[in-house]
Amino acid sequence: MFKPIEWVNGKVRMLDQSRLPVKVSYITCNDYQKVAEGIKKLWIRGAPAIGIAAAMGVALGAQKIKAKNFDEFMRRLEPVFSAILSTRPTAVNIAWAIKRMRNLLLSKKTLGVEKLKTVLIEEAKKILKEDIEVNKTIGRYGEKLIKSGDTIITHCNAGALATGGYGTATGPMRTAVAEGKNIQVIADETRPVLQGARLTACELMNDKIPVTLITDNMAGAIMKNGEINLAIVGTDRVARNGDVANKIGTYSLAILCKEHKIPFYVAAPLSSIDFSIPSGEFIPIEERDSKEVTHIAGKRIAPLNVKVRNPAFDVTPAKYITAIITEKGVFKPKDLYKLQRQIQNPKH
Repeated sequence: MFKPIEWVNGKVRMLDQSRLPVKVSYITCNDYQKVAEGIKKLWIRGAPAIGIAAAMGVALGAQKIKAKNFDEFMRRLEPVFSAILSTRPTAVNIAWAIKRMRNLLLSKKTLGVEKLKTVLIEEAKKILKEDIEVNKTIGRYGEKLIKSGDTIITHCNAGALATGGYGTATGPMRTAVAEGKNIQVIADETRPVLQGARLTACELMNDKIPVTLITDNMAGAIMKNGEINLAIVGTDRVARNGDVANKIGTYSLAILCKEHKIPFYVAAPLSSIDFSIPSGEFIPIEERDSKEVTHIAGKRIAPLNVKVRNPAFDVTPAKYITAIITEKGVFKPKDLYKLQRQIQNPKH
């Protein structure tokens, strides 16, 4: 499978996912502005992946800064932090990554500016490596929820392309297959940008996992026929109470699962859980360009001047979520406070 992002020869190289699966092309980012553009224009997408991109963008931006001391270095880094933070508001991973990079600098401020530039590169690479291991751990926990013979529905793309590699929602599927389980996957096309059709279907086929592509409005009828055993989706942000923001259409899918008594699981690395907000009401929802709705592959499919709404995400209330799969285990939404305590007091 393609690498969504990597640090190569002092630059950030990202796969242009907006062209998949028709064309495989890579974009080399020479500065942080190009990284920010890539996040904004969906060259790279998926909450964990854009967190990695944010860290690499900070490291890249730092390399061109000339500063005599730590305070000046941090002042000159602020525009880098701000530019990357402003790209996509819903996914918390960008803020998580920037906070991690900032805290690292503060903890090593005595090293000197040039050494700090190297430290940032090393940390960005570390975040990429950690993400892959986190996904594999999520896969091991999630695999236990899957029985041989199950058909799983998923929405959008939370696979290797949305992460550093391996995938969050697809992690349990890949692990289940590796364990010898016979599974089927149904992938929603995920309008309007078609991440399910373009990316998830491509990934699963590449992994030789049986996948069937459906339009978003087919899910209910297929559930009614008894063809789906469970749902696993990813997330861009989880609130403290277990409300989940994910690609638009996730809320509808969760309600359908509830009606048909189908377990609905969310795969969420800790970097996507925002304990600072009490509920999903506080999650900002990104509104994207109307052309994503009025056009497909550059071709207009809607009347000129038609009014358009294009929220990129919706919030699924915790009551519709069976459990959240993390690298620390599987938690019911009401038990997330236990995870928070575990993080704050790792020895207990």
